[in-house]
Amino acid sequence: MAVSFKYWDECVDTLDMEAMWLDPDVSSEWINAGEVKGQKVHLSRDPDGQPYLTQTEMKAVAEIIVRRHFLSQVDPDMICSIAELESDRQLLTTHYNKKAKETTFGIMQILPKTAEWLVSELGYRTYEVEGNPSLLYRPFVSVYLGSAYLKWLSNYDQKERNEEFVVRAYKGGIKKASHKSTLTYWRQYLSVKQSLPSRKHFGHRPLLTDASASTSASASVSSLPVSQMTEGGSAGYVYWDSRASPEDLEEMWNHSEVVKEWTKSGEKRGKVRFSHDAEKRPYLSRVEIKAVAEIILSKHFSTRRVKPTVLCALAEVVSMRFVNGVGAWTGIMGIDYPTTLWLYNLFGLVIRI
Repeated sequence: MAVSFKYWDECVDTLDMEAMWLDPDVSSEWINAGEVKGQKVHLSRDPDGQPYLTQTEMKAVAEIIVRRHFLSQVDPDMICSIAELESDRQLLTTHYNKKAKETTFGIMQILPKTAEWLVSELGYRTYEVEGNPSLLYRPFVSVYLGSAYLKWLSNYDQKERNEEFVVRAYKGGIKKASHKSTLTYWRQYLSVKQSLPSRKHFGHRPLLTDASASTSASASVSSLPVSQMTEGGSAGYVYWDSRASPEDLEEMWNHSEVVKEWTKSGEKRGKVRFSHDAEKRPYLSRVEIKAVAEIILSKHFSTRRVKPTVLCALAEVVSMRFVNGVGAWTGIMGIDYPTTLWLYNLFGLVIRI
């Protein structure tokens, strides 16, 4: 029977659920999304309907598990970064390795045999998983066992191991910890960890009703200090309309997945907010970056056979989809001005800079 989760309450126990509500960032995010303590809490879903954890939720799960079981032994940011790379924080992720003929499960992509070894040989029995690999889909179970494995790797062969060894061994196994096949994963990990934001979502979380959506939005704005408010009670948001041409915005509104996301989050033509993280940095949702990639490719590169998924993956690694880029990387794709000007002069691109 296929595993399916609609609510948090279906994949965590009562104690873990209470711990999530006690996290101030999680409770704020849930209340703003229309969730009510004592009632079932909806899981966020991507455009394909797959449940995933927001980064606020992922961070909370990692910190709760570390605080309970691995204090000063495992870094919560390491857990979050690996979860981002392994599963994109999707609860029901599975990957089948054809060569090894093995399947990994859940947010931390744990092998059932690894889980059973951690339980039976190393004594990690807080969550019993023996004989039932479907339990690895549960977020607290996956993060608990993933953390246990990271702890074991950090002291492999009774030697204190550095972060690079631990991360690369988690991906490829002990024998691949220094092999070139895991080097790209290590670099991706560093990029993700450096720019790991605690995002605040507008359009991703399923709202209970239209009324609750408007109430939650009003409450979240009115609770902000005056210093963060802008004209019209906009709470310092950056808008799509200030960063895209009317023609490009019309293309976005004509994209079925985008209009669904924007409508659900209460956006209106002429004033569409970017999503912002806790530091008020604007970023694109995965639906938005996918739409932008598809629009640009269809308009300008339809004969070049470039896939939208490639552009989306590059944006994820380079900038974490932040509008203004991250660190030395400029913009979503990390292209500096000299390179942009060179491309414009060489290929005569139609978008003026």
